[in-house]
Amino acid sequence: MATKLPIDTLTELARSRADEAARRLAALREANLSASRKLELLQEYRLDYGAQLQSLLQAGLPAPQWRNYQDFLKALDAGIDQQRAAAAQSEARLDHGRTDWQHQRRRLNAFETLAERLQRQQAVVQNRREQRASDEHAARMLLDRAARA
Repeated sequence: MATKLPIDTLTELARSRADEAARRLAALREANLSASRKLELLQEYRLDYGAQLQSLLQAGLPAPQWRNYQDFLKALDAGIDQQRAAAAQSEARLDHGRTDWQHQRRRLNAFETLAERLQRQQAVVQNRREQRASDEHAARMLLDRAARA
């Protein structure tokens, strides 16, 4: 049975970190998509209510109702600005998460490459040992035959 090498432990740890970074990245993508959808929805509401106000103004809108619409549109614009900032923050977190995931993947790939190289080196050493043992066995057999003859 092969013993567990330190590089194996490091590779497992790197794999675990890369998997966790991938999970975080997926959550960040979902949050970013949600923030973008909310922003789009608010912007659509703004366009709809703006168009509705224009129609009402053309039909003759009383001043108190016009002020209510104006106040509502100002509040909607403030909400859009807040959501735009939230979407920008979400995008920044997504970029950071993507960078972290890429870093963790590169780190994992490096450890896997080192582990493969080490395994190849160990295989070469093992093959040499086996060849040496086989050669020694063949030499002993030859000596035994020569001694009997």
